[in-house]
Amino acid sequence: MPRIHVPRREFLISGSAAFAALTFTSASFSAKAFPMRQGEEVIPWADQPGPHARPQVVPRQLRWEEFDTFITPNDRFFLVGHYGFPGIDPQAWRLNVSGYVTKPLTLTLGEIKTRPRHEVVYTMECAGNHGFPFMNGVIGTAKWAGTPLAPILEEAGIHHRGIEVVFYGADIGEEKIRDVSVRTAFARSMSVEEAKSSDLLLCYEMNGQPLPQENGAPVRLIAPGWYGVANVKWLSRIEVRDSRYMGRFMGRDYVTVREEEVSGQKIAVETSVGRVLLKSAPGRVTRQGGDYRIVGAAWGGEVAKVEVKIDAGSWQAATIDRSEASDFTWKPWHLDWSTPPPGEHTITSRVTDAAGRVQPAMDDPLITNKRTYWESNGQVTRRVRVT
Repeated sequence: MPRIHVPRREFLISGSAAFAALTFTSASFSAKAFPMRQGEEVIPWADQPGPHARPQVVPRQLRWEEFDTFITPNDRFFLVGHYGFPGIDPQAWRLNVSGYVTKPLTLTLGEIKTRPRHEVVYTMECAGNHGFPFMNGVIGTAKWAGTPLAPILEEAGIHHRGIEVVFYGADIGEEKIRDVSVRTAFARSMSVEEAKSSDLLLCYEMNGQPLPQENGAPVRLIAPGWYGVANVKWLSRIEVRDSRYMGRFMGRDYVTVREEEVSGQKIAVETSVGRVLLKSAPGRVTRQGGDYRIVGAAWGGEVAKVEVKIDAGSWQAATIDRSEASDFTWKPWHLDWSTPPPGEHTITSRVTDAAGRVQPAMDDPLITNKRTYWESNGQVTRRVRVT
C-alpha cells in the first residue's frame, strides 16, 4: 500500500470513526450469516467518510450497508498494488524454489495444478484497515483454491541452515535507501516453521474462477490468519535463506511502532506486521417496524464472547452465530435493540477470545502508545441516527 502520512490526532479519531465492511463465508451458507429479516430496512450510518475520503488509495473498498452477498465477488474484492498490477502470461510463468534447499524446483502452472487441490474460505483484511477514515472497507472474504505449500517445501528439502522463507512477487519497483537507488521486487518472509504450516496455499483459483490478474494471477500465496500483506501476489520465487530477510515490506514499511515504558522512559519498539489481531466491528443497523437490530462480526482469534455498548450504557452480550464459522472467517453476531429513543446514538463492540484477551478500547495504552496506523484493532464506534 502507498506510504501515507497522517497526523497523530487524525489517526486516533479515525480508529473510532471507521467501520468494517463485512463479508462472510461461502455461498453454500451465505443466507445463514448476517440474514436480513423480511421487511427489514438498513439504517445508514451517520458517520460516513467525509472530506478525508480517498477511495483511490485502495480501490473496491466494501461498504457493509450496501453489500448484498457474503462472499465478496471477484470484481468487488479490494485491490492493493505496491508496484502496480503486472500482467503475466500463465503459459510462460514459472515458480522457482531455491536458496538453502537440497533440490531446487522450477514449476509451471500446469504442474502446480496436477498436485492435490485444497480450498479454504478466508477473510482477508489489510493491515491498514480502520487506520484512516478513508480505509474502512479494506477487507473481503473469498473461497481460495490451490495446492498446499508444505509438500513442495518438503520436496525441495530445506537445508538445516535455512531459517527463513522469502516469497517474491513479480511486481518490481524502485526504492531509494539513503542515497542508493535500487530496483526491488515486492517480498515478504516467514520463518521455516510458519511457511511449513498446512494452511498455506499456492492459490490459482478465487471463488471457483481462475485467479484474477489484479488479485495476483497466475499464482499467489494464501496465508490464512495473516494480514493481507503476507499473501504475496504474482508469486514468482520462493527462497530459503540462512538469515533474516529485512526488505521494505518487512523492516521499513508495514512496521508497527509502539512506545513502551522502560526504566521510566518511553522507548519505541518496532514490530513487523504479521498475524491478524483480535477484532470486532458493528456492521449495520436495521429496522423492522419499531424494533432495531445491530449486526456485526468478530475475527482474529478463538471468539468466546462479543459485547455491544450503546451510548454510555453498559456492555450487553451479543448473540454469536457459530453454526457455519470456521477458523479463518468471521463469527457473525447480533443484538436486538428494541424501540430506541429518537436521536443520534453511538454503537461500540468488543470481542473477548478464549484466553480472556479483550479487544482494546481506543484509550488503552496498546492503542494510544501506537505511533503508526498498522494493526488498528481498537474498538470500533459507529454513529447512527434514529428518527
